[in-house]
Amino acid sequence: MYHSSRECITWRNDQRCHIQGFTIHEPGDWRIAMNDLPVLIIFLFLIAFLFQIDFIFYIGYVISGIFLWSRWYAPRSLRHLSVHRDFQNRAFLGEGVDITITVENKSRLPIPWLQLIESIPVELRDGPSLSKAITLNGRKSKIFKYKVRALRRGYYRLGPLQISAGDLFGFVENRAQLIEDYLTVYPQILPMTHLAVPSKLPFGILTSKHRIFEDPARPIGLRQYHSGDSLRHINWKVSAHVDTLLVKTLEPAISLETYIVLNLNSGEFSRQFRYDGPEWGIVVAASIANHLTKKKQAVGLATNGADPLLQENGNLVEVNKLYDEESGRLLVRNLGPDNGSNAVDAFVGKDSGLIPKPIQPAPGQLHLMKVLEQLARIEAGNSVGFSSWMPGACLGLNWGVTILAISPSGDERICRALHQLVKTGFNPVLLIIEPYANFLEIKERARYFGFPAYHLTGRHKLKDP
Repeated sequence: MYHSSRECITWRNDQRCHIQGFTIHEPGDWRIAMNDLPVLIIFLFLIAFLFQIDFIFYIGYVISGIFLWSRWYAPRSLRHLSVHRDFQNRAFLGEGVDITITVENKSRLPIPWLQLIESIPVELRDGPSLSKAITLNGRKSKIFKYKVRALRRGYYRLGPLQISAGDLFGFVENRAQLIEDYLTVYPQILPMTHLAVPSKLPFGILTSKHRIFEDPARPIGLRQYHSGDSLRHINWKVSAHVDTLLVKTLEPAISLETYIVLNLNSGEFSRQFRYDGPEWGIVVAASIANHLTKKKQAVGLATNGADPLLQENGNLVEVNKLYDEESGRLLVRNLGPDNGSNAVDAFVGKDSGLIPKPIQPAPGQLHLMKVLEQLARIEAGNSVGFSSWMPGACLGLNWGVTILAISPSGDERICRALHQLVKTGFNPVLLIIEPYANFLEIKERARYFGFPAYHLTGRHKLKDP
């Protein structure tokens, strides 16, 4: 999706205001403060009058003229300045994003000097940052381009763009900001062969003993034509060869939805896997969702991680959120002095209101983008336990849905929770993502409770793009 932030500003040097996306600041670092300049002019004329020095009179006249000219010219030359930022506001891991800053002077008056400084997150930098000082003639525009690269999954802030301008003599300086825009970097998506996902996993269309419908893509043989058979199912080529009408027999099938349930409770990961583990789980979830969408299957997502954009009312809000000053990445919450260096550790339980609402299974590329956007923002933290949260996350699903539970481990509580899903008509599958888990024991426990378990380890797949 291409994003454009088109804003026009009215510059003011006598107050602080917010106009159409630009924050205008009262000048504070003039070379000669405008409030003190009239006092200086009066002082010069007083000295010139007392001592009758013509040269000081001349200096006073010149400074007075410059003062009046600057007061009149600077606001009018900047009144119709337009600045906007254009870029693709979503990117996959490893992609480069071209960002264009367009500055247009719609007035006939030239702007003597204009300075632009763009704030770029460290984790997105792919070259020098934007820092320009220009002169802009009337009815002219200039375009500046820079590039960022999506090197890490997340939700990033671009900007603000600091804008400074003034008169030729430096007596007047106006400052403004082009408000921030936001870039979503999707998680890494790997082919299913790289995930080492077993082919026996029940993705998508499954063979069913119940004749729900016959899948025309799954022929299993031929039979003689009976009255009432659809003419579309007649195999005309073979029928002409044997001189009798033969109808294709199709395998009965039922299209099952897939629901990905992702465990991001950091307390359930081992210490050595606490960072790589959640990231690998997100990669697995994104890759499976992408695979199912390509197969035109319905996929949904639920996770007990934290979505930093959520407010307590469950709405997504971009403003008044905390972004890391160095990386530009959206954080879960502000850190106090005792909270350590990991922002996500501050997220505690479902009462924080940061657990996102489940995304119900649906097919289509647009739905996949919705799933990937949530996976791009989500963070692990000290959340509610997976076994106690999962049953509620699966409420409202259709009967027979395949539930892929992605978790670092499969203790008895998790297996019992999945067993309850088996009893209610679901088809749970446990995917263990932690290499340090005792998988043979987990696999035997899962078999005892009536569902399969598979081991997907792949920290080596998490390489820089």
